[in-house]
Amino acid sequence: MRALVTFTGFHDPYSLGLVGEEQQAGPIISLVKARAFDHVVLISTSNTQKNTSKTETALRSINPDLGISIIDASLNDPTDYAEILHELRTKVRPALEALGTEIDLSVAVASGTPQMHAAWLLMVASGEMTARILHIRPPRFVTADKPLVSEVDLSSREFPEVRSVKLLDLESTDTAPDPGNAIRSLGIIGDHPELKNALDIAATLAPSEVPILISGETGTGKELVARFVHLASGRPADRFVAINCAAIPKDLVESILFGHRKGAFTGATSNQEGKFAQADGGTLFLDELGELPLDTQAKLLRVLQEGQIEPIGTGKPRNVDVRLVAATNVNLTRAIKQGKFREDLYYRLNVGEIHLPALRDRRSDIPKLALAVLDRVNTSLKQPKRLTTAALQRLQAYDWPGNIRDLANVIERSARLSRSMVLDADDLILNEPVGQADPLAALPEPAEGFSLDEFLTSARKQLIMRALEISQGNQSEAARLLGVTPQAVHKFVQKIKT
Repeated sequence: MRALVTFTGFHDPYSLGLVGEEQQAGPIISLVKARAFDHVVLISTSNTQKNTSKTETALRSINPDLGISIIDASLNDPTDYAEILHELRTKVRPALEALGTEIDLSVAVASGTPQMHAAWLLMVASGEMTARILHIRPPRFVTADKPLVSEVDLSSREFPEVRSVKLLDLESTDTAPDPGNAIRSLGIIGDHPELKNALDIAATLAPSEVPILISGETGTGKELVARFVHLASGRPADRFVAINCAAIPKDLVESILFGHRKGAFTGATSNQEGKFAQADGGTLFLDELGELPLDTQAKLLRVLQEGQIEPIGTGKPRNVDVRLVAATNVNLTRAIKQGKFREDLYYRLNVGEIHLPALRDRRSDIPKLALAVLDRVNTSLKQPKRLTTAALQRLQAYDWPGNIRDLANVIERSARLSRSMVLDADDLILNEPVGQADPLAALPEPAEGFSLDEFLTSARKQLIMRALEISQGNQSEAARLLGVTPQAVHKFVQKIKT
């Protein structure tokens, strides 16, 4: 008999998704639809009794022949490991044994608290319970290589036998880093071919020692990709040092990068370790590389060629093992022609080049990114927000001059300022394009199906919300900025509240 045992959670049996009023199947319903089971054991707590009852009803509607058992777990604290393990051992395990010896048992680790998931893993990994662990992904994270349902392999070397609880020194294994794990841990989202190609190049270059140059517009995620290269390189995970070259005062560049000795110059009151020394054994990420002065570029070239730095005031070179990853949003070949960047440094850095596409060039990824940002923002809101299909379409049609950073800013601002639970296209507060002198340039082209009334209503709503944002919610000030009466703004605010 194929049996599934699982706690019920607040997303069971169905919950509202992030798009409009869509009903999204919870983890248990999704599992039962994806895999065949003869019996399902639902573990209910005092906080999830209604969810358990609704889940039972939903399961019977899907499969009337499905056997269903309900176990009431007496948990005062659903985050107490000892309490959870006690209930699993004294109530759940005997109930499962009562089902018979010929049972192929699966345990779901999607519903319930993280402590419940950990308790399942501990019991199965220790051999206290014989079962397979099933993990189910939210639909928006499902891709060709990451299926909806996957089995956690407890026989792999990451999960050695644990008859006694012990800490695992994962860094001591000789297993090569998994690029897929690095992508997931960093929250890199998207499957557009141009992005996948950039990540493939990064994964290929990561294990080598060659310097890498990442190019792309501001906000395309260059530092995230640099961190991905570092995690996939096998170097210590905590030895990643990042610095923005544009933010370094020109007279302190060498000191900050290479370090200095006390008394080396006026103001050097103590020894200072430079960024190269801090990154020794790891990766140094130099953002906005094109802002470095030419004399510092020459010294950087020497470090790349000889693997040595010379802190100011020492007179002695020091060997460093640093993987250099640099990024720029300017055209370096143009900067070379203008005499602002050294050609020899460019060719030394450009052994491995990764170009990140602008967001407008990977529009198919915009809905995924928008929903991921909204999911994050919702964790800090009293009432979670959702997006309509029209809102997603508007986001996908926008050109995003600030790329992913711009998109995240718009989603967060719109979610926090809008009083609507479901954000429509009109509720999105898009940034005003920089340098757009003619306000009429953004007007839509009249065509078949165009509605002037709808456009004016939408434009009025956008302008009032923007004025409220500028005035930090002060309705009288917003009215002054718009040249309308305070009563008009107040009436608008009351209307969107209802």
